[in-house]
Amino acid sequence: HVQLVESGGGSVQTGGSLRISCGVSGLTADTSRMAWFRQAPGKEREGVATMLVFGLGKYYADSVKDRFTISYDNADNTLYLQMNNLKPEDTAMYYCAAGRPKYNGLGTGADFGYWGQGTQVTVS
Repeated sequence: HVQLVESGGGSVQTGGSLRISCGVSGLTADTSRMAWFRQAPGKEREGVATMLVFGLGKYYADSVKDRFTISYDNADNTLYLQMNNLKPEDTAMYYCAAGRPKYNGLGTGADFGYWGQGTQVTVS
């Protein structure tokens, strides 16, 4: 059973940087596709970045390409999202997710069966 706990959200000014984290426990090969999603008030949830912990390939939404970087540290079992050059439109609740490996690029929320509780990122 995978458990995900996000941390590191907060408020930052436009153009600033923030790194959010997701502590992962219970990861297996069958749940090793990891992702960050976000949802702003009144908007649908959208995929931000996806990666395979045991494979190659990282995928990003067009809106965050060249600004955000997803990574996984096997030493401390933590998923990270480094966010640079933040914009007000990046304001949202950010969720990490884990799911079965699937090779469909960024994917959708339906591809992920495990979710964290979310961490708020506010850019002003």
